Amino acid sequence: MSANRQILTTPKELQQFLSLQLKLLENAEHASLVAPVMLWGPPGVGKSTIVRELCKKQGIGFIDIRLAQREPVDIRGLPVVRGDQVDWLLSGEWPRDPNSRGIILFDEITAADRSLQVAAYEIILDRRLGDLYQLPPGWLVLAAGNRSGDRAVAYTMSSALANRFCHLELKADLNSWTLWARNHELDDGLIAFLRYQPQCFFDMETDVERGWPSPRSWEKVSFYLKQREQLGESLLQKILCGLVGPGAAYQLIAFLKSRSEMPDIDLMLNGKVPIQIPERPDMLFAFCSALSHQLWRQDTMLETRIGRFLDIGVAMSADFATLALVDCLQHPKESEVQRRTDLLLGHSKFSQWSDKHGQHVNLEKGANLAEDAPI
Repeated sequence: MSANRQILTTPKELQQFLSLQLKLLENAEHASLVAPVMLWGPPGVGKSTIVRELCKKQGIGFIDIRLAQREPVDIRGLPVVRGDQVDWLLSGEWPRDPNSRGIILFDEITAADRSLQVAAYEIILDRRLGDLYQLPPGWLVLAAGNRSGDRAVAYTMSSALANRFCHLELKADLNSWTLWARNHELDDGLIAFLRYQPQCFFDMETDVERGWPSPRSWEKVSFYLKQREQLGESLLQKILCGLVGPGAAYQLIAFLKSRSEMPDIDLMLNGKVPIQIPERPDMLFAFCSALSHQLWRQDTMLETRIGRFLDIGVAMSADFATLALVDCLQHPKESEVQRRTDLLLGHSKFSQWSDKHGQHVNLEKGANLAEDAPI
């Protein structure tokens, strides 16, 4: 599978399609018509994470089967001689409740040898294991694997198996990851850096036998940035280099050092210091990220803080003002997104913001303003 032969799919589009597949499976008659999905993509783009979080969000089951770590008997079952006949003992992980719903992910399918792929054929293609087991109709079958050009272990897939899948290729999408990162409270300085240097988000042109930049490795970077006091600067730098490579790591370190020189955003929002807009592009990204991070951190003086936030937006160019506004609306709960939207768009000073920047964003979308993020 080469990228130039495939139409790339964003994480948002993947979740939309899988949600539809699951809805179709609510009708048992659709079980034989809903195509199993083969998800292609390089290591570290979050293939299994996206599926796992979708299942968690919908409150349904999730079974992650790493084929490369299994034996054929784990899939087909273990033959047991009893008297003059042979019985089969099936794995207990297969769902038994006929009314249950969920996704079975055959992860690393391209890293499994042909005997394991053959063992998985029947459950993937026919949703059954001979006469011994029938997959409940509410379960979607999904497989995931790396491409042969990804410098990861990858065997070819047989044409018979490939022809039964709907093949999608997942791309590393910074915009989708940014929304996910904010909802999961990843370090806002890291998010600002990746927006400023998007080429550092995913890069397999570096030494992939060591740490290299990917959505998965940046999540770990965020975790260790929050342990800075315990680690100390010297050890933290070495850990960051070990996670994403020295090139991206040193750029991030320099960015974060410059970010620390910004004025106190919290005091600015409270009206205690004058509005100061950075001039350097890297500092503007950091400034917008800090604004959206700080605005909702305290409920006191919220009316004043929102007014100052909108004043700051009026003082900025349209692209960065819109970026800051969109970021401020993000939250995993739709009710909170709507609350923030009502507070910001309903504030008396929003008309000034709209007069200057309204032509750059569809204000009728309200809580869906994120679709208009310019960066």
